Amino acid sequence: MYERKDAFYREAKARGLRSRAAFKLEDLDRRVLRPGDRVVDLGCWPGGWLQVAARRVGDRGRVVGVDLRRLDPLGLAAVRVIQGDVADPATLARVAEALEGPADVVLSDLSPQLSGIRERDEARATELVRLALSFVGRLLRPGGSLVCKIFMNADYPALLAETRSRFGEVTTARSQATRKGSAELYLIARGLRAAPLNSS
Repeated sequence: MYERKDAFYREAKARGLRSRAAFKLEDLDRRVLRPGDRVVDLGCWPGGWLQVAARRVGDRGRVVGVDLRRLDPLGLAAVRVIQGDVADPATLARVAEALEGPADVVLSDLSPQLSGIRERDEARATELVRLALSFVGRLLRPGGSLVCKIFMNADYPALLAETRSRFGEVTTARSQATRKGSAELYLIARGLRAAPLNSS
């Protein structure tokens, strides 16, 4: 049975974290986030991942969060938040400006609003992974990393293959903080390959 106020929820409240999802990033961050990094957090509301990322990158780093929903201020000097649609090119431009340089890490905890119609929900989940990969192509430096939510559905093998074609090392992981029964996994991709030179 789904229990909203489980042990992770209660621990997040006790530690002043915005959401139980903060524990997912703590669990998944296997030397991905480093002091001084520039980080993009896609789907950042309510701010749990921003809190973890800001702590990891420190005062010399920069974390830019993006979400459709308004986020209450976190009071963290390293964090900038942009309210906007990740699919909108204007949002991409605002993120690039706020980063003040190429990103070292792209984080994506984007998740579709479920309609209950399996084909529609799977298509939307796939679209969100592709959106994260489009941010990678535009903002992530060669050698950079991606941590991205992905669901075990019909599109999973193709998305995994596409990610592996773009990064030197790709693994998948399931966080201990993921709710029981959820089909979510996370891609952890390191070493973005440099884009090939245009031969035309």
